[in-house]
Amino acid sequence: MSAAAPAAPSLQGSHGVTFGGVLRSEWIKLRSLRSTFWCAVIIVVLNVALSPLLLAVLPADQLPSGTSLLSFIVSAITVGSGFTSLVAAVIGALTITGEFGTGMIRSTFTAVPKRTPALAAKAIVLTLAVFVVAVVSVALSTLIVLAQAAGRGLDVELDGAFWLALLGDAGYLALIGLMALAIGAIIRNTAGAIATMVGLILVLPNIASLVAALAKVTWLQNVGEFLPSTAGSRMYAYPASGLDDVTRQVQPGAILLEPWQGLLVLLAWIVVLGAVAIVLVRRRDA
Repeated sequence: MSAAAPAAPSLQGSHGVTFGGVLRSEWIKLRSLRSTFWCAVIIVVLNVALSPLLLAVLPADQLPSGTSLLSFIVSAITVGSGFTSLVAAVIGALTITGEFGTGMIRSTFTAVPKRTPALAAKAIVLTLAVFVVAVVSVALSTLIVLAQAAGRGLDVELDGAFWLALLGDAGYLALIGLMALAIGAIIRNTAGAIATMVGLILVLPNIASLVAALAKVTWLQNVGEFLPSTAGSRMYAYPASGLDDVTRQVQPGAILLEPWQGLLVLLAWIVVLGAVAIVLVRRRDA
């Protein structure tokens, strides 16, 4: 009797589901959501609408020059990131909490019993989608602000740090969306996940900054520096010479993260939350 031929390897054994198939499925689900389209539109519109404001309201005699001008231009381009990060968080949360709310997650986990590949596919598709939307919005804002600067007679000489800051802004939005996905997998409730992200991105940093300023408590400010939105904002901060030293002179002992350090801190948040999400997704009933 001849031996039976071994079955071809696949992601889920007898189910025959490949990771590429899971990716395609998650992409179809993400782009099929109306909320994804409207959130993407809001990100672009907010960035484009807010980016001209700083140059528009500042008188000509108060405009900076040199590296300070580049720092100002980057701030003008990324001024909307505080708002668009909340929208990115909504996309990230809805990517998974919507399935828990409708019960579709049971079908997803039936097709992918190990569950981790499904969560990984969601993370990859979401991160790439938000990053592309963020790049488009930043590119449009950059064109508007540079045209506005030229119209005001400003000589803006772009350098590598300028482009890295803009890339960091797009990366920040993508990572915030990924972080919201992890929190959504943990909480499994849309309102709860979004409220948690609002607290981490908006409420806690402002409370820490306010209390630290009123009480003159440097350690609390340093703790606030490691919150997701504060650390993430360093990713798109143009390294203008001397600004960090001035801040440290005003508040001795204050920690100011470099852009790469801000990236590492935000990644650490995502790794920890992602690990918790994977464990809970694998152990809990859908």
